[in-house]
Amino acid sequence: MKGARRMRHTIGFVLLFVLPPCLKPFVLRRVCGAQVGRHASIGWFATLQGRRIVLGDQASIRALSVIRCDGDVLIGNYAQVSSLTLVYGSASFVVGNHSYVGPQSLINCDEDVRLGHHTAIGARAMVYTHGSWLPYTEGYWVRFGPVTLGDYVWCAAGVFLQPGATVGARSFVNSRSVVTGAIPEDSVVEGSPGRVVADMRRLRRTMTPARVDGAIHEMLQHFADVELRRVRGVEAFEESGGWRVSTARGTWRVIVVGSDPEAVPGEPRSSERVVLVVNRQVWAATNAHPGAILDFTTMTAAVSGDAIGEALVDFLKRYYGVQFELRPKDG
Repeated sequence: MKGARRMRHTIGFVLLFVLPPCLKPFVLRRVCGAQVGRHASIGWFATLQGRRIVLGDQASIRALSVIRCDGDVLIGNYAQVSSLTLVYGSASFVVGNHSYVGPQSLINCDEDVRLGHHTAIGARAMVYTHGSWLPYTEGYWVRFGPVTLGDYVWCAAGVFLQPGATVGARSFVNSRSVVTGAIPEDSVVEGSPGRVVADMRRLRRTMTPARVDGAIHEMLQHFADVELRRVRGVEAFEESGGWRVSTARGTWRVIVVGSDPEAVPGEPRSSERVVLVVNRQVWAATNAHPGAILDFTTMTAAVSGDAIGEALVDFLKRYYGVQFELRPKDG
């Protein structure tokens, strides 16, 4: 029975590598018995194998990545394993919701590797759960241990996590640091070996609704400068209560509904498409029918099919770590 199951998983592993991305979810379900969420995707020449496979809603494994574990492979909702990543070993690989594994990372899973929710490891990170080469019978050492990252952990590019490393929640590990043991929660870590150099609680700002308004304004300004003007070559003008974006496909109005209950949001023209950016729990909607809504009070977004709304959601995730749960427009 185990031999037949292993053979089926091996066949699925090979098929996933060669098939086009549109067919891979079907093969995962039918051949590998995997649980595949809505809009989960596997890129070109990417594949995975595990005793039990779960891909959450909107989860993605990018092109040229290979995951081959004898334990479970559990990739959470909205989680992403970026391109050219290799994950292998006899134990399990678990990635929490909204988490990220950067490109060209190498992850050994001979013991369990677990990433919490909203946790990221940057490009070219290395994770090892065992260390051995010199003969144990001649007196040399061998080390084994799982690697665990808590929720809201950021390990920057080139971090090396050694066997048994644990990083507590809400911590930041700076680039090229080497983590050898346990890092407490709310830590800022750097060096080799990694050491705590600051307390995250002292560095992190307390965000009031007014400060969130300010952060939204800064992010929209950056979005207009980088994604719209520099990348897309389209015009973006700041106006009272939002932005006006003109493209060859039409005009969008980005309307900001700030936290001040006395402030009146701008009104679009009838010919404009609308993207609502909301930071107010109770507010009266405009007469417009928005093409997209980004709600910072619930961290949900309805953007499907709206070019500017989708670009804004992607920009906020890539540049600022702000992630939304996607929902239907009529939800």
